[in-house]
Amino acid sequence: MDFSSKLLQSAVDEIAQLPGIGKRTALRLAIFLLRQPEIQSVNLAQAIVDLRSKIKHCKNCFNITDEEVCEICNDVKRESKALCLVQDVRDVMAIESTAEYRGKYHVLGGLISPIEGIGPQDLTIEALVKRVENEEISEVIFALSATPEGDTTSFYIYKKLMDKELQFSTIARGVSIGDELQYADEVTLGRSISNRIPLKY
Repeated sequence: MDFSSKLLQSAVDEIAQLPGIGKRTALRLAIFLLRQPEIQSVNLAQAIVDLRSKIKHCKNCFNITDEEVCEICNDVKRESKALCLVQDVRDVMAIESTAEYRGKYHVLGGLISPIEGIGPQDLTIEALVKRVENEEISEVIFALSATPEGDTTSFYIYKKLMDKELQFSTIARGVSIGDELQYADEVTLGRSISNRIPLKY
């Protein structure tokens, strides 16, 4: 693709690095931005800068937040004894959209995957163990993707926590094997949480 402007080419190259965006779509987006009022592009650029520089991870659950502790962890009305384990922040958003769960979360930051070089030490598992030891948690809910990586991670964490006085459960498998939670529709995901079942190995 030939460009008459190096600035346009640079913008297209950067936009094309986004997931699901090819060169043609990137060009269309760049041209769209050129045709908009300058303030719109400025606001977009500032939002991206703020996204990178100001968003934090909650020091308790590792959800994304603007403060040291996220709104969910700070909400005294939530059930503090239930802890839902999820792969990443998108899963928190997906579960929250169902309005079926009122407990707390713990974001692992990924799944154990030897093929991808991701081990337990790369996740927030040790922080999870400390939370269980220091907080009055009675139920740990595994809401991980129904994949080999998700099952491996669940088994590893179960073994780490099995000596604690905890009830272990997992969401009902209404979510198709191999699907990620954030892609499940709200009704299916909501039912999977409400109908969670005891976890046994």
